[in-house]
Amino acid sequence: MQLKVLRSLWGTDESIPVEKRLEQVAAAGFDGVDGFPAEGYAPAEYRKLVESFGLELLVGGIAERTEELETILGGLAEYEPLRIGLMGGLDAMSREEGEAFFEEALRIEESIGIPVAHETHRGRILFSPWDAAYYLKRFPELKVLADFSHWVNVCERLPDDQETHLALARRHTVHVHGRVGYAEGPQVPDPAAPEYADELAWHEGQWKAIWEMREAAGDEMFTFTPEYGPPPYLHTLPHSNEPVADLWEICVWTMQRAREVLG
Repeated sequence: MQLKVLRSLWGTDESIPVEKRLEQVAAAGFDGVDGFPAEGYAPAEYRKLVESFGLELLVGGIAERTEELETILGGLAEYEPLRIGLMGGLDAMSREEGEAFFEEALRIEESIGIPVAHETHRGRILFSPWDAAYYLKRFPELKVLADFSHWVNVCERLPDDQETHLALARRHTVHVHGRVGYAEGPQVPDPAAPEYADELAWHEGQWKAIWEMREAAGDEMFTFTPEYGPPPYLHTLPHSNEPVADLWEICVWTMQRAREVLG
């Protein structure tokens, strides 16, 4: 199984053209790019540009309401990505509303023929291990985009007591957002810092378990995005608002670490 590490466009320098950013992504050793630019590229044009740098493409979006799904997923499908990541619904949805959301999402996924991975994200339907477990049992065909940094934050602990639910989510995972979270936030200031060694080890254990499951399932490719974000995700100093670490270096470090742990 091949490991494909993608660089999220989130947090890259938007003051320079996307062509230059894609060039930087390729030069740094990433295998692909996760996301599309704010500039007015048609989907086919942007895909061709990404491919010109030898990069794979994954795209994602947000759909808070069921009635938005057709337009949003249909638009993302025009990029012909490897996978689509979706931050879906709202944590305040009732079970009935959540079920209707996923029923529609699965119907559209089948029609577009591209895997749709639903992100384990704060504020969304899959905001906690126990809520995710409910829907994964209800819809066994659902695919997960695992960003367990959010669950660490929501649980306000490394949620080892949720192993049954974590194992279920891992079995459904088709893409990983490789960011280390901690009890008080979804992003540690620097995953290489020794004070976050326990958090790093826990997250890497989750990623490795997912890797082993996908390999056993016979997958040919495993996609992983070091999805560290800019301020306010990235911590800053008070008053000056200066970042406490270099976002680009953190993402490159995580790419290299993923190759050591997973490759």
